[in-house]
Amino acid sequence: MCSKIILVLMVIFIVTTGGETCHPNDLKALTDFKAGIRYDTSFRLEKWNGSTDCCKWEGILCDNSTGRVIELNLPGLLTLYDAPAQTVMDGQLSPSIALLSSLEVLDLGEVLELKGQIPPLIGNLTKLRKLLLDTNKLSGPIPDSIGKLPKLEELCLKENYFSGSLPFSLGSLRSLKSLDLSSNKFSGSIPDSMENLTDLESLTLQENFLTGHIPNNIGNLRALKELDLSNNFLTGGIPFSMNKLNSISSIFLGNNQLEGEIPFPSSPGQMSSLAFLRLNDNHLTGRLPLFFGHLKSLQRVILDNNQIEGPIHSNFSDLKALTMLYLSRNRFSGKLPRTIGLLSQLQFLDLSYNMIQGPLPLEMSTLTNLQLLDLSFNHLNLSSIPTWLVELPSLFQLHLAGCGIQGEIPGYLERPASILQELDLSDNHITGSIPAWIGSFTSLYLLNLSQNSLASKIPDTVTKLGRLGVLDLHSNRLWGPLNLVFQMQSSGGLTYIDLSDNSFSNDIEQADMGTQQGIQYLNLSHNFLHGKVPTSVGKLQSLQTLDLSYNRFDSVLPESLANASILVSLELQNNLFTGRIPDGFLKLTKLKELNLSDNLLSGQIPIGEPLINFPKSSYSGNRGLCGKPLATCSPHTVYPYIT
Repeated sequence: MCSKIILVLMVIFIVTTGGETCHPNDLKALTDFKAGIRYDTSFRLEKWNGSTDCCKWEGILCDNSTGRVIELNLPGLLTLYDAPAQTVMDGQLSPSIALLSSLEVLDLGEVLELKGQIPPLIGNLTKLRKLLLDTNKLSGPIPDSIGKLPKLEELCLKENYFSGSLPFSLGSLRSLKSLDLSSNKFSGSIPDSMENLTDLESLTLQENFLTGHIPNNIGNLRALKELDLSNNFLTGGIPFSMNKLNSISSIFLGNNQLEGEIPFPSSPGQMSSLAFLRLNDNHLTGRLPLFFGHLKSLQRVILDNNQIEGPIHSNFSDLKALTMLYLSRNRFSGKLPRTIGLLSQLQFLDLSYNMIQGPLPLEMSTLTNLQLLDLSFNHLNLSSIPTWLVELPSLFQLHLAGCGIQGEIPGYLERPASILQELDLSDNHITGSIPAWIGSFTSLYLLNLSQNSLASKIPDTVTKLGRLGVLDLHSNRLWGPLNLVFQMQSSGGLTYIDLSDNSFSNDIEQADMGTQQGIQYLNLSHNFLHGKVPTSVGKLQSLQTLDLSYNRFDSVLPESLANASILVSLELQNNLFTGRIPDGFLKLTKLKELNLSDNLLSGQIPIGEPLINFPKSSYSGNRGLCGKPLATCSPHTVYPYIT
């Protein structure tokens, strides 16, 4: 009786006040939510004051007839003055949110710092159509009660710290059209119940720790357009039922442990809308399906790092929309079909690390949109670079490593100099000199001529390579001064230099390495360099790997090297370094690899980490060195090489 009286009084109160007050449950849910937020850079919650009419609060929408809250819409990414603006809410998601029993839309996505868990009673929100909590710091499991949301159409929890198994109850969300749980810490298998989501159009579970098989009847999801299960630990084969996904436009299954053959398409006409296929980094075997060329909507195919074998079918020519074809690191064999020249839209072609045989079909010269071509490490035996290849008008990345190229670098290679950004001719049989016209490659970022038989100086024109970031000339017979390399006025800055295993023999003490402060990897090992290591090496603040081993440096170790504070690997073995190990080397706290062996160093190894953590082999062959990890220093020991 009392409860009926209270209910009548509430109705009278709402009517007499013109409906300007929240339902008590809604008011509690929203005020508790606000109380859980420490700060809000959008200042929307700051306006939730001075009125109990929550329907007027920013981000809140109410039903006109019932007055109940139906939308809580506070996304972090806003549009202010016609420009995107990122805002932040820092705090805990209140479990009282589950009191909003009429809620249809809950959007707290991309507020970045929202923590806590999905309330266990989330299933009480039976009218919910959209639940968007993406790009936050939420954690814990998805409650089983999630399956009690019969009207839910969109569930987005991506980029959080959710964990645990995917609940079987997800399969009860029969209205679901979009499910995105990517970039979390979910584990266990994909529940078979998800085969029941027949209205699902997008399923995105990538970047988790999921194991087990892809559900056998995933083909029941006839409405599915986007499927992304990449970057997990899925095993077993790709289900044959996927042939029934006639609405599918993208399939991403890369970076798993899938095995067996690619089962689709099994007949012409299947998967006619498939545009994007990514199956890279698995254990797939067998040949490409006979009807692969019937997937006429394909635009991008990425199958690299598998064990797929056999020839590339001539019916690939039917893939008129294809712009990207990555087949590297497989077991493809035979010759390229002449019909490859019919792929007029092709922009990126990577066939490296296969067993494809030469010669290359002349029809490839018609691929005028080709921007990247990588044929490295096949059985091509080109002997020379085809002239038509360097005349491709759009080509800016050319990789022909290990292709059996012989003789000198041809002069006609200079033709594409203005646009070429990457040139890799490593691991061939190239002789002669590095041509002076190499300096005309003004857009070049990567130059790799390593593992050839080049015998010359590095030309002065190399200083004109203003955009060079990677220079790899190791394992040749190059000689002369190295200072030019450090005089490049590179706009982006060199990051990788490998000149090892050559015949450079000069004193590099005056080389101003500090002009290339972006260098991360520097390898000058296995040469005949002598004198002092330039003190400017300490200016290389980005340096992570330094290898000067197997030279003839005969000075003390440079104290300035201690300023390379993020150094991870330091190789100085087999030189003639003298004196003590500088105490400053104790500042190299990130050092993981150290080799000072076979020099003339003496004195006590500085006491402390990281130096005492390395094995004896890091210091062996220095007769005057002592201290941990070597033998204890004797107070009567005479150190002959201290300077």
